[in-house]
Amino acid sequence: MDESQAWAGLRSDNEPSAPRLAPFPLQLEMRVPFDPAAFASEGRNHLMYELHLTNFGTAPLNLSRIEVVDADARAAQPIATFEQEQLETMLQPVGGSTGAGPKGTLAIANGQTAIVFMCIALDRGSPIPNRLLHHVMTTGSMAEGAVISSRHTALHVLWPPLEGTNWVADDGPSNDQDNHHRRGILVLDGRAVISRRYATDWVQIKDGATFSGDSRDVRSYFAYGKPVLAVADGRVVTARDGLPDNVPGHGESFHPSVPITMETVAGNTITLDLGSGQFAYYMHLQSGSLGVKAGDRVRRGQVLARIGSTGDAREPHLHFEVTTSSKLGFGEGVPYLIDRYRCKRASGGPIELRVHELPLDHSVVDFAEVHGK
Repeated sequence: MDESQAWAGLRSDNEPSAPRLAPFPLQLEMRVPFDPAAFASEGRNHLMYELHLTNFGTAPLNLSRIEVVDADARAAQPIATFEQEQLETMLQPVGGSTGAGPKGTLAIANGQTAIVFMCIALDRGSPIPNRLLHHVMTTGSMAEGAVISSRHTALHVLWPPLEGTNWVADDGPSNDQDNHHRRGILVLDGRAVISRRYATDWVQIKDGATFSGDSRDVRSYFAYGKPVLAVADGRVVTARDGLPDNVPGHGESFHPSVPITMETVAGNTITLDLGSGQFAYYMHLQSGSLGVKAGDRVRRGQVLARIGSTGDAREPHLHFEVTTSSKLGFGEGVPYLIDRYRCKRASGGPIELRVHELPLDHSVVDFAEVHGK
């Protein structure tokens, strides 16, 4: 008996009913390795996390829809529903490809795990459920599970890591398929983690460009040499200096100054202990610019170093992230809030004051006001 036969119910008139749970559970494991925490941005509350689906059955499962509901009010309408068109951009198989199933479905092969990159945005006035429950619909069947918290992490309110205007949150928080931070899964110590889940590459622009002059000269880039600031009072855990800047280049023209390994990928770095088991990372810093060392105590707003183009940096920028580990790459990325900034949405519009929010991908941010400039 295939999964649709085992799970589909029949009405008394022999018309097929809606999918429902049945005595033979769908052999689909559902789990969320790291619970999310809602953060505010652009007038909405956002939840970002990964739903891992593993097909333990002997036949493909044809995924058609995912619903997210309030686990404590199951009779309520779903707070989010994702149909096939959306799922096609959210689903990423582990070690293979997700094929097309019957019309309106995606196939997860037997024995395969697929990761669904979840992103839910709720209007600021809408309540955020304390717990979320997932309904996964396949052809003629449904499974429910993976109950998670929506407030797993206490969010730090941080000082901006930069000063000045026209900073672009490149590959900032988003659920885009091509966002290398969001999809940046690494397996370390036998565990898959995403330390870059909420990371941002900060570049500075003028007239829509990140540089003026020779594109191969780091000094042509507006971000190069700009100071980076302590986002909170705290203790410096690590401070690595000495790696040289790369000659800027993208694609095949990128030739790093040193081989890219786990030891060099972040370039010159500073790690700041924020307390409560959270750590702020500053990456790709300019060689010789670090003004702190491990063990130093710093104050919010203090200049720590300057932006460079070291490690796996195609051009000068500041990679900034907050994670749960003081060891590079080993923590889970967690959201945070920036105290105050002005921001133009990625979709356009006026510059608006934002308080206790996190800029999303492609936002154009002005940090001048918070620094009194």
